[in-house]
Amino acid sequence: MTRVIADISMSLDGFVTGPNPGVANGLGDGGEALHTWALHPDPVDADVLDEMVAATGAVIMGRRLFDIIDAPGGWNDGMGYGADRAAEPPVLVVTHNPPDHVRLADRMTFVVDGLPSAVAKAVSIAGDHDVVIMGGAEVIRGALDAGLVDELRLHLAPVLLGAGTPLFRGGTLRRFRQVHARPSGQATHVTYLVD
Repeated sequence: MTRVIADISMSLDGFVTGPNPGVANGLGDGGEALHTWALHPDPVDADVLDEMVAATGAVIMGRRLFDIIDAPGGWNDGMGYGADRAAEPPVLVVTHNPPDHVRLADRMTFVVDGLPSAVAKAVSIAGDHDVVIMGGAEVIRGALDAGLVDELRLHLAPVLLGAGTPLFRGGTLRRFRQVHARPSGQATHVTYLVD
């Protein structure tokens, strides 16, 4: 059965980017520390990445994240979903306005009729594999709020960024059930079931 998994790296103080994120500074100031586990994995991190990549049948991202990874300094043939594993599952980008020019056109499909539609399309594409919502924060919050997520997977980086893009902002009380935690030297990988 296909699971919809919101999967993102986060600082200990709850940020998914450092301050001043943008196309030329995708993770914000100091935000590269969030992805040390994926870009320079130790054996535990490598296992987490390998398992994640093997299980993924489709990926969903928002337009802001797309603009960063499609920029000249973004993904290349050796970098993509799954870091240097260069996995290339279909990627659906949720946007109201698709860009005129796409550098990574062979990997991307633009969904203009909303996040629920993107999830439904990704589920139909993924088959028996997982659908991974990889971000950014706004897309993950929206998917959680809409009840579209089965699991929340956080990669907690041992860094305090002090500011940046928060994963969560206020809202109603939500409870999750922790089903897995795996520490490495660079992150703690935690999986929660969404009730």
